[in-house]
Amino acid sequence: MDDAVKSPWIIGFGVVSVVHLVLNAADAAPWDSITKCLIAPLLAAWVLQLDGPRLLVAALLFCLGGDLFLEIESLFVVGMASFAAAHICFITFFVQRGALPRLRAKPLALIVYVAAAIAMVIWAWDGLEADVRPFVPVYALLLVGTAATSLALDRRAGLGGLLFLVSDGFIALGEAGRFDKDATWHGLVIMSLYILAIFFLSAGILNREIRHRRIAADGFDPTIRTDCWPRLPERA
Repeated sequence: MDDAVKSPWIIGFGVVSVVHLVLNAADAAPWDSITKCLIAPLLAAWVLQLDGPRLLVAALLFCLGGDLFLEIESLFVVGMASFAAAHICFITFFVQRGALPRLRAKPLALIVYVAAAIAMVIWAWDGLEADVRPFVPVYALLLVGTAATSLALDRRAGLGGLLFLVSDGFIALGEAGRFDKDATWHGLVIMSLYILAIFFLSAGILNREIRHRRIAADGFDPTIRTDCWPRLPERA
């Protein structure tokens, strides 16, 4: 992954992320919104450079749509829909890579995530706008899906899925009036967690895919579990 770390796209992602957080803290509109909408595309370009999964690229582009539409108050639901599409891409990828059998074998994380999501929705429900309420439980389910399936497949990606769940939980609670959504700390927490979330999801997926390619190039089965090494032939 040395080339990945030195990529201008991931360096740009890091620089723009820091600049955005500074602008966010300073409430420097419209530059904070502009830099926000550059974060996911830079990460998507990094994934493309490393020939990463197209589902991951699609997920990040849908994240861009969510970032853009959430900046427009009247398009909040559209922004949610775009992020929902991103989570469908994430979940589809992890399920295609075998997350479900592992999740069935170790369901504790899923149970914890479901309980946390239910608690969050109940806490936020009375404060949410009537036109937003029907979408919140569905979106919470998708957040849980990403968090659980990513953790089942890769710890780094799993951390990203968890951070996404927490970040969007803060958004929902802010919209419900449980936190002051206009407070500087609130925006910084949301964006810091979100930036880390999409980074860890992307890095976890890429690391896993690159490792599998190397295994395949060495003549081993590319579907082998990433936490296992091929057995050496036994002595006669």
